[in-house]
Order: sequence, then structure tokens, then C-alpha cells
Amino acid sequence: MTSEASSRSCRARIGMPRRLAREEDSTILIDMVPIAKNEDSYGSTASTSQLNGHQEAAGRVGSPSKPRVADFVLVWEEDLKLGEQQDSTIRDKTDTHAAWRETFLENLRAAGLCVDQRTMQDGPGTVHYILLSAPWAVLCYYAEDLRLKLPLQELPNQASNWSAGLLAWLGIPNILQEDVPGVPPEYYSCQFKLSKLSRFLGSDNQDTFFTSTKRHQISTDWEPAVCSQGLGSDPDWTPLFAILAKTLYGHEKKGLFGIDQLLAEGVFTAAFPLHDGPFRTPLEGTQASGLTQRQILFQYWARWHKWYKCQPLDHVRSYFGEKVALYFAWLGFYTGWLLPAAAVGTLVFLVGCFMVFSDVPTQELCSSADNFEMCPLCLDCPFWLLSSSCSLVQASRLFDHGGTVFFSMFMALWAVLLLEHWKRMSATLAYRWGCSDYEDIEERPRPQFAASAPMTALNPITGEDEPYFPERSRLRRVLAGSVVVVMMVAVVIMCLVSIILYRAIMAILMSRLNNTVLAAWASRIASFTGSVVNLVFILILSKIYMALAHILTRWEMHRTQTKFEDAFTLKVFIFQFVNFYSSPIYIAFFKGRFVGYPGNYHTLFGVRNEECAAGGCLIELAQELLVIMVGKQIINNVQEILVPKLQSWWQKFRLRSKKRKARPREAAGQEPWEADYELLPCKGLFQEYLEMVLQFGFVTIFVAACPLAPLFALLNNWVEIRLDARKFVCQHRRPVAERAQDIGIWSHILAGIAHLAVVSNAFLLAFTSDFLPRAYYRGTRAGDLHGFVNFTLASAPPAFTAAHNRTCRYQAFREDDGQYSPTYWNLLAIRLAFVIVFEHVVFSISRVLDLLIPDIPESVEVKVKREYYLAKQALAENEALSGTNGAKDTRFLGLEKSLGSQLTTPGVGQASPVPSEVTGVTSSR
Repeated sequence: MTSEASSRSCRARIGMPRRLAREEDSTILIDMVPIAKNEDSYGSTASTSQLNGHQEAAGRVGSPSKPRVADFVLVWEEDLKLGEQQDSTIRDKTDTHAAWRETFLENLRAAGLCVDQRTMQDGPGTVHYILLSAPWAVLCYYAEDLRLKLPLQELPNQASNWSAGLLAWLGIPNILQEDVPGVPPEYYSCQFKLSKLSRFLGSDNQDTFFTSTKRHQISTDWEPAVCSQGLGSDPDWTPLFAILAKTLYGHEKKGLFGIDQLLAEGVFTAAFPLHDGPFRTPLEGTQASGLTQRQILFQYWARWHKWYKCQPLDHVRSYFGEKVALYFAWLGFYTGWLLPAAAVGTLVFLVGCFMVFSDVPTQELCSSADNFEMCPLCLDCPFWLLSSSCSLVQASRLFDHGGTVFFSMFMALWAVLLLEHWKRMSATLAYRWGCSDYEDIEERPRPQFAASAPMTALNPITGEDEPYFPERSRLRRVLAGSVVVVMMVAVVIMCLVSIILYRAIMAILMSRLNNTVLAAWASRIASFTGSVVNLVFILILSKIYMALAHILTRWEMHRTQTKFEDAFTLKVFIFQFVNFYSSPIYIAFFKGRFVGYPGNYHTLFGVRNEECAAGGCLIELAQELLVIMVGKQIINNVQEILVPKLQSWWQKFRLRSKKRKARPREAAGQEPWEADYELLPCKGLFQEYLEMVLQFGFVTIFVAACPLAPLFALLNNWVEIRLDARKFVCQHRRPVAERAQDIGIWSHILAGIAHLAVVSNAFLLAFTSDFLPRAYYRGTRAGDLHGFVNFTLASAPPAFTAAHNRTCRYQAFREDDGQYSPTYWNLLAIRLAFVIVFEHVVFSISRVLDLLIPDIPESVEVKVKREYYLAKQALAENEALSGTNGAKDTRFLGLEKSLGSQLTTPGVGQASPVPSEVTGVTSSR
């Protein structure tokens, strides 16, 4: 037996949350549209006061609105066959969930939302869809209550691109630019005021005045659970999720309110806004004017053959909101800046390729035959010839040469310039998108916090009781969580030690083989296999710690979503920093430093300490970086391609099999909410940001060892942009549009990495590279570097020679008795001096650039001042033309009857009447 049920209810009574105080309506609105004689003049202002009672509507506001499919969808599934076999405990839980659902939906109706229920049922199971939409009056009220900024006057599109302007000036075609249809217009805007409704553009059309993103925002005051791991910036408190986030489904004191809690409890299985139709065009010949926003994004952004095109960021912002758009803006900006870094890095690498065959020390080593017999690599290992490592030394010269110094300084300044120009771009986008002065209203407590808080306390700002957790108890929990973080870092270090022991033992075992080539390459083979094992450890520990960090952060009881995300981000980044960078740091700064000398080798757990192979540790560090960085990128991209496809296939197969059973004849047809429910839930932007920040670390912190790192990052990011675009447009449910002013806490982390990169590269060049020993030898002994190989080798102590009845050499600056030679101390002083000079030069230049490049472009400052000036002029003109009394703005009065009066709110907090300011206004001053 199959059936499909539908029920719809939309109460005329609308409950609004209490507003403790109303500020006087003195906002200056700029109106370029001609106004009727009986209305205010251009740029007029009026101040409002309360009216006792209600006034009769002066006329209907706007055109009649057409029925909308839905602004938001709630879904839950139930298995009727399984319900018959449940025990009493599970049945009680099911009944409780049903009661919570019914209470929640009833309270949504009381809040003024239209609730339309659709049921798709077959024999064993049922899928329920709750379609929510907000009437015009509710949208207007919450838009003002939540201080949404809406358009006043349309402006020419201000999008600018210096490279496009340069190419146009040079007369060169710009293949990166593309004309995308339906470019969203830009506006002067201000906070919405119901009493000034007629001043806002498009207020005469109820269907288009509030865009789909604004309607979702009005519906979603709290950041949704499915996207709770996004940016570290404040969430946008906006109108349908605002209602969903604070509507009760039980007792308020027990924290039984909000859609987040219901999703966590499994009362609903999904909550999402609808996509703007299918992403594929029905016909290939469909004109651009007939495409929906989603189809435009798919055609001009998410397709693979658009990999070289600029992103339509205004379209992304219009469809997904500022938070998602800022992520793609940052990703595209960072990728664009990788182009010069990749070009210079590739050039430096090619220079190294040419220098391999002309480098005098390398030629001496390869032609030394049996001149340099090296000491054994282990107790039972044979003596070996330095000339057998010729190819290994040649490979090291690809990365270790004079160009590396220039490239390190270049990348240090590149990172500083990138971040400075990103600040400017971020400020420009924030102004264009109306977020430059974005200030969130006082953050509410997180639903999870409210549900778990042991007590309530008076909020000094709102004057209301709200869930409270003692600061002393929270501090104790944070400290306890920090101990767990330290323990996990210790686990990472233990894994690193195990990798070190593995490499040492593997090198010893291979050195014992009667194969000269394998013996010479033993250290490199052990290092490469160790890098692969280390990558596996990194990926496993990352998965474990992510879950642990989320549990710890929830346990710490952070009151607001912003504090929760900041604490979570900091925990994860600290761990991932140690997890990903511990092995490269060991190779760069510790390996080969504590080896000892023949007859007095140092050991770790009875195993001789590792030493750098012939050619130095820089080539091994480059290998480690490429294995971890490129290996992680390949694995992540494969996961992002295959895993969503498999998950999406299973979701569609599971739901469509039910649909075929339920409605065989209608299986081909599919409602929009059913199609969107088959998509994967949005998981936010946290993982995307973390991946890019870690990549930025690899590109900057260890770039002296691997000039090709920016090139691999560039290739990965070209793929990453389109992969993420396809996920948002094609594979994931539409996220709730959220506003943001910048990329949040990640900008501070990036700045910290850029400063760390300067110090790291200074020490790499000074202590790991051969640059300074070669410069020292060239200045003190031979300018053509003849004899440099012999200069870097020490002779074994007499005791060791007598014990083995033969002499041998090893890499070190030591005397015959094993003590450090004067050359070692001279080089140490030079290295430390180089670190100090390098850091001071780079930091000084960075500081000068920081002072010369303002964070906010002058053009943006001028536009902000221009907008403020126009507002002042509008006020002055209004006072001159109208005197002290302005004409009464009556167009908003048509909302009075639908708004009602003295209605209670079924949300958090006590019942409260609708403020009388909403029901009427006068123009007296």
C-alpha cells in the first residue's frame, strides 16, 4: 500500500520576539527614484514615534506574491516495519521524538511560518518532508529586527581586475576573463526599516524584494549544524533559521529548543534550503537569459573546462552567501599568486639542472674513483667508496645551489605581499558586498551549550535569564583539554621516533648486503619508505584527532558559536602542525647533528643515530616534502572525487528504490525537495581551509629545500577550485547563506606561518644547505672550489684506524682526535650571523611593505566617505525642503493587519507583544 499525503497550514497570527528597546528611526536613506507628491522628497528623513493602537491600512504594499515552493525543508524518515519490533525503551524514545516534532511544528505555525507537510510512503518506510516558507509580514519584521542591509540605489558594477586592465591597455586578449550572464547588481544599502519601506529598491514586488539567500537567512538565525564547522567568523543572524534556531519543542529550562538540537537528537534527519532548480540545463540551446542561478554557476564555474577562467565571485556570493564566496575568493587569490612563485621556483630548479654538470665539487666526487674510502655506516657494515654516491650528490645539486638563497628571500617577501594584498582585496569585497561594517547582534548561546548548561544566570546585556556555565569550571575543562592535546602531540612524537628507528634499522640492514650500489643508496631507500609510512601515520592520526578535538571542544562548554569554532580551530591546527611538520623539521634541523664520530657513535635505544647521506639532508628534506605534500594532495583529491560519488549513489539508490515501490508510474518525476534530499549534506569549509593553510605552510616554511613546491601547489589548486565548485553546485545540499567580513581566524594563522617561514628558511640555508660552507671555502681557500670535497671530510681517529687496520673518511669538520676543528667554529659563527642578518633584512622589508601598503585601498575609503557624504547631503536637503516636518511615509501601513498585535512568541524567552512601532508611525520630530 502506498500513499502520498500533503497538508498545509499558515497562520495569520504572527508572533514576534520581544524587542527591549527601539532606537529612533533616524537612518538616512538615499532614494534616486522619483517620489509622488504626497510622499517625501528625495533624500528625505523622518523620525518615528509610537502610536497607541493600529491605523487602517493605506493600501496594499507591493504586488501580490506568487506561491513559493519553500524557503526551507525539514526531513525525517521512519521505518514502519521496524516500529512493530521495537522494545519499550526504543518505542518510548520514538514517541518522545514524535511529540517533540509535533510541538516544534506547532510552534513554527504560531510564529507565523507556513508549514506544508508532504509524505512519501511505501510498505516498510515513510519519508516526511516539511516545507517551510515565511510570509511577507514575517520577512519584513525579522529583516528589521535582525538589521539586514537591503538596497537603496543601484550602482555600476565595481568589480575590477588590475591584470585585465593591463592586458586591455596592452591590447592583448584576456583569455582568463569571461562574460557571465546575470551579473548581480551592486547597491548602496543600509539597514532595513519597515517605516521606510518605499525607499528601498524593489519594495513594490514581494516576490523579488527578499532574495532567496535573504529569505534563508531570515529563516535561520543560528548557523546550521550541517555547516557548523565553517569559518571562525561570527555567523549571520538572519530571519527563517533565526526562527528555527530558537523555537521551543519542550521545556526552555532544559534547553529543548532549536533545530540544531533536534538534528543532533535524530528527531529530524536533515534541514536545508532548496536549490534553485536542477543544475543541468534541460536543452543544450537554452539561452543564457533563461538560466537559473544554479545553472549559470554550473555552466560558467563548476565545469572542468573552465579551469583557466576567473571565478564569478559575485554570482557565488549571490547564491551561497558571503561566507562561501570569501572562501573561493581566497582560494582563487592564493592560486593566482602561486603563478609567479611557481614560475620562479621552476626557473631555480632548471638552473640547478644546468649546474649539476658544471659544478666542480660534484665532478670531483664522481671522478674520485677509490680516493675517498668512507667509514662503515654500522658496526658490521663494510667500508664504501664516496664515488658510488655520485648520482645521489648530483640529485642534491638540483635543490642546493646559490639560486636557493634568492628563492628563499623571494618566497618570504612573496608571503608578506600576498597577505597584505589579500587584506586589501578582502576589504574591497567586504565593501562591494555590503559587509565592511558588518557587526553581528549580540550572540546567543549555542543550542548545545544551552542544552547542557547546569544553571541559568542573568545576562547583563539583555537583562534576561539564559543558560550559564561557571567560568572557573570552563577554565578547568580547557586546561584538562590542553593536557589531552599535549598527550596527542606526544603520540605524534612517538610515531616520529618509531619512523627514525625504522629508517636507521632499514639503512643498516641494506648496508650489510653485498651490493655496493644498494649500500650507497641504503640511506635514501630507507628514507623514502619511511616517508611513505609517515604519511600513513599522519592520515590516521588526523582522523582520530579531528573527532577527539570536536569532543573536547564541546566538553569545554563554550557559550557562543564563534568561541567554539576558534577553540576547535586552534586545537586542530596545533595538532596538525605537529603531525604534518614534525618529520620535515627533524630532517631539516636535527638529523645528522648528533651522530658522533668513528669509534664514538651516539645511539638512540641502542641504534646508531641517523646521519645525512652523501649530498646532505636537503635532498632528503625535499623528498619528504614531496611525499607528504603531493601524496596528501593526491589522496585528498581522490577522496573528494570518489567518496562523494559513492555516497551520492547510495543515497539516491536508497531513496529512489522506495519511490519506485511507492509510485511506480511517477518514479521518473521528482519533486525539488526530494531531489535535494538525495544530495549530500554540506560539511562546511573547515576542512577546505585547513587543507589550504597546511599547503601554505609547505610552500613557505620549507621552500628552500624544494623550489618545486609552489608548482605542485598551483596544479593542485587548479583542480581544487573546480572540485569544490562542483561539490557546492552539484553534489551537496544548498548551505544556508551566511555573511562574513573576512576569512576569520585563518588570516591570523597564515600571518603566523609567514613569520615562521622567514626563521625556518634562514636556518635551512645556514645549517642544512652547503651554501655557507662553499662560500667560506671560496673566500678562504680556493675560489674555483677545487678540493672542496676533501675539505668537508674528516679522517677517522687513530684508535679506529688501528682497530680496523685501515683508514677511512667521514663527513664532518673535526680533528683527528674527533674534536671539532676551528673551521667548525668559524662556520658556526658565520651561520648564526647569516640567520640574524637574513631575518632582520626580510622582516625589515616586510615591515616597510606593511607600512607602504594600506590594508584598505584608497578607492574603497573614498567610496565609503562618498556614501557618508551623500547621506549627509540627503539629510540637509530634506531639512531645507521640508523644514522640521517630513511627509508621512504610508506605503508600509499595509502590513498592519498581517502583523497583528499583542501576540506571544513560541520561542526562547517569555511571551511578549509586538512593539507598537511596527504597527504605525508618524512623521513628527
